[in-house]
Amino acid sequence: MKFIVSSEVLYRNLSAVSGVMSSNNSMPILDNVLMTIRENKLTLTASDLETTMTAVIDLDNVEGEGSVAVPARILVETLKLIPATPIVFAIDAENNLLKFTAANGEYDAPCFPGDEFPKINPMADPKSFDIEAAVLQRAISKTLFATGNDELRPNMMGVLCELSEDYVTFVATDAHKLVRYRNNKVKSAEPTTLILPKKPITHLKSILSGVPGDVHVEYSQDTNHICFSFGNFVLFSSLREGKYPAYESVIPQENPYSLVVSRDEFLKSIRRVGIYSNQSTFQVRISLTEEKTQLTAEDMDYSNKAAEEISGVYSGDPMDIGFNSRFLREMLENMDSEQIRIEMSKPNRAALILPEQEFDENESLLMLIMPVMLNY
Repeated sequence: MKFIVSSEVLYRNLSAVSGVMSSNNSMPILDNVLMTIRENKLTLTASDLETTMTAVIDLDNVEGEGSVAVPARILVETLKLIPATPIVFAIDAENNLLKFTAANGEYDAPCFPGDEFPKINPMADPKSFDIEAAVLQRAISKTLFATGNDELRPNMMGVLCELSEDYVTFVATDAHKLVRYRNNKVKSAEPTTLILPKKPITHLKSILSGVPGDVHVEYSQDTNHICFSFGNFVLFSSLREGKYPAYESVIPQENPYSLVVSRDEFLKSIRRVGIYSNQSTFQVRISLTEEKTQLTAEDMDYSNKAAEEISGVYSGDPMDIGFNSRFLREMLENMDSEQIRIEMSKPNRAALILPEQEFDENESLLMLIMPVMLNY
C-alpha cells in the first residue's frame, strides 16, 4: 500500500482517535492504531477494548488496499514535530514495515497485520437520536466533574442520560454532590435510560468543542453499547451496567431560605477562605443573616483561621451551615451565571445551587451539595 496525506490532517485525526487508548493495555496490539485503506479512504482506528474510535480521511493519491496496525506513540510524536507538508506512506505488509517520508526526512517503523486488531461487534437492533454537538458538549461539561470514583458503586462512575418526551436529562453524583442538566431541544417518544462511562465521554467532551451540527447517537440496550457519530469521527463504547440511584428523591422540594450572590465574588472568597480550612474536611462555615453573609474556616491543628464578608441578599431566619469548600468550589467553577441562588431549609439538609440566569432558555441546571457537620 502507498498513499499521500497532509501531515496536519493526519496529526489532527490521529491525535483524536488515540485519545481513547490506554497506557497499560492487556493486548500489545492495542498500543497501535489500525490504518485501513478502502476506496480512496484512510480509516484510523484506536481502541482499549471498552472504547473504540475511528476517523475517516479522504485521499487523492492511493495505491493498493488493506490494513495494518502501526505504533501510535511514535507516529503521533513524529507528526507533532513535522511542519505542514504532504507525507508519503509506503507500507510493506509482507515484511511488517512502515516507511514514510516528509520534507527532508525518512522514517521507518514496524507494523503488524491488521487482522490482529480487535473488531467491533455490530449493535443489535440499535435505536437512535440526534443532539447538537454544542448541547452534548455542554451537558457533559456540566456534569462530568460530579461523577463518583468508588469502584464499589460502579453505576455512579458515569453520567446518567435520560431521554423522555419532554427533554433529555444528564445527571452525575458521588453521593456528596449532584448535578442535573436538562435540555428540551432533545426529546424521545420512547423513554430511555443510559449510563455513559466516564473515560469515553471525557474524551468526547474534549473533541466536541467547536464541532458544528449534530451528533448522531445510536445505542443498544441488548448489547449494552452506544455509538456517537459526528463529522468524520465515530466513537463506539460500552455502557455502564446496573441501575442508577433514584436521584430525584434526594432533591429537596421545600427550600424556604435563599441566598443570591455574585458567583465570581463567592467563588473567589471560597478559594481564599478554603486555604485555611482543615485539610481533611475542607469545612467552610457560612453564617447567614439578612444583614450580612460571612465565610469562615479554621484548622485548629495548625492555628489557621480566616473570615470574610461578602455582599449577598439573604431571605430567611439566621442560619449557620457548613460545606466542603472543594466541592463548593468545583460547582461554582462549572456554572456560567453571573448571579447564583443557594436554596436551603436546614443546616443538616442538602442545599441547591441554581443559576439566576439560565445560559439558554431551553436548558436548566441544578446542583446539589450535602452539608458537613460544623465542629467549631
